[in-house]
Amino acid sequence: MAEQMDQDYLAKRQLKRGTAGWILLAGLGVSYVISGDFAGWNFGIGEAGWGGFAIAAVLMGIMYLTLVLSLAEMSAYIPAAGGGYSFARQAMGPVGGYMTGLAVLIEYALAPAAIVIFIGSAVEELLGFNGPVVYALFYLVFIGIHLAGVGEALKVMMVISGLAVIAILGTAVALIGDFDASRLFDIAPTDAAGASEFMPFGWYGVWAALPFAMWLFLAVEGVPLAAEEAKDPAKDVPKGIIGAMIFLLFTATLVVLLLAGVTGAEAIGSSAVPLVDALNVAGKPTLATLVNVLALAGLVASFFSIIYGYSRLVFALSRAGYLPKSLSLTNKRKVPARALIVPGVFGFLASLTGEGDLMLGMAVVGATVSYALMALSHILLRIKQPDMPRPYRTPGGIVTSSIALVLSIIALTGVFAYDPRAFMYTLVLFAIGAAYFFLYSKNRLVAKTPEEEFNMLAQAEADLTATP
Repeated sequence: MAEQMDQDYLAKRQLKRGTAGWILLAGLGVSYVISGDFAGWNFGIGEAGWGGFAIAAVLMGIMYLTLVLSLAEMSAYIPAAGGGYSFARQAMGPVGGYMTGLAVLIEYALAPAAIVIFIGSAVEELLGFNGPVVYALFYLVFIGIHLAGVGEALKVMMVISGLAVIAILGTAVALIGDFDASRLFDIAPTDAAGASEFMPFGWYGVWAALPFAMWLFLAVEGVPLAAEEAKDPAKDVPKGIIGAMIFLLFTATLVVLLLAGVTGAEAIGSSAVPLVDALNVAGKPTLATLVNVLALAGLVASFFSIIYGYSRLVFALSRAGYLPKSLSLTNKRKVPARALIVPGVFGFLASLTGEGDLMLGMAVVGATVSYALMALSHILLRIKQPDMPRPYRTPGGIVTSSIALVLSIIALTGVFAYDPRAFMYTLVLFAIGAAYFFLYSKNRLVAKTPEEEFNMLAQAEADLTATP
């Protein structure tokens, strides 16, 4: 009787399989991140100078690349909608899985709140109005598109992301002839430890710049959240996330090098719209206006795709019993409607603070904690389950994931160096989430292990298929 109840339970919690190939998944990965190329990262130059920020960006690029290679392996043999939470659950059990899922949830719930505040500023620049009505409108429209179905949503996302990518590549082509390397070092050295013309704020500046360097890649780790909707998860998810990461390394190199080399490090380090300012300095005001409009597309692309990410994570945590089980119910289109709407309401309420920088800082704390736990999961799975079939194997094995683990811990301390308030507020959210688990949901889990849940899912899906 209990087994039949499990199958009935899971039959109401099915995603639409076979929707996304690797190109769509790579597009999803780029879409998660692309707004970061337009603004935010450049404030790290104000913290560290161009050379110091370049060091921070290289370190964070290495962290994300090693993490992505680790996730590619785990996503190939644990193709679950929970992404990093599912990997941690396999490696560390229910407590480790939940804490990883909670960290990702903090990142994915607060990042859209930060982005919609930035969208409001862009709308005000273009149309002259801003505020809660703008925030609510964007949440309503883009959650509504997701409710129409995953295939439709991912296609809309690809179009929006494509416009943003065109803006970045077009800006790079327009600026390359105006590049002057001497402008990279126009900030005078301070008396900080290790300060030089290359690194004017010394090593402390590099440390404080790490969270801004993360903004060039933040949320690419969300590609495995689409695993249950991929056509061939074992092949498509690794190809998709690695392809996205390679492209993002390319665009990050373009913006970090070219914009400061045209505008000057000091000016770009305080710019609210660095691509636009660089084009204006280069005497290309028409293109600057177009890029200013397309920058909104970049913000929308990340906002739209991270909404997708949080809905799949909430769906997976709810289906397993970590969060209220009603959040994982899917509608006739196999869309987790409540997992889209409820976190959206919380995100909208957070956006009413108007403190986009604080929301972003808290999201980065959640992200770095999750990265450390996901990298640790890869190490533990290699040690505990060496014979598990691995359709894709991480180059370098646990050495690669160990690099990601160490750098993610260093990045976490960088948030404290820049904004202790964001660090402490996020710890409060972790405490609340941990209390909920240990006092309530710990004894209400649907399955003890991911394999048990997958087996029940497969049986429920087979029963649905066999029903005339």
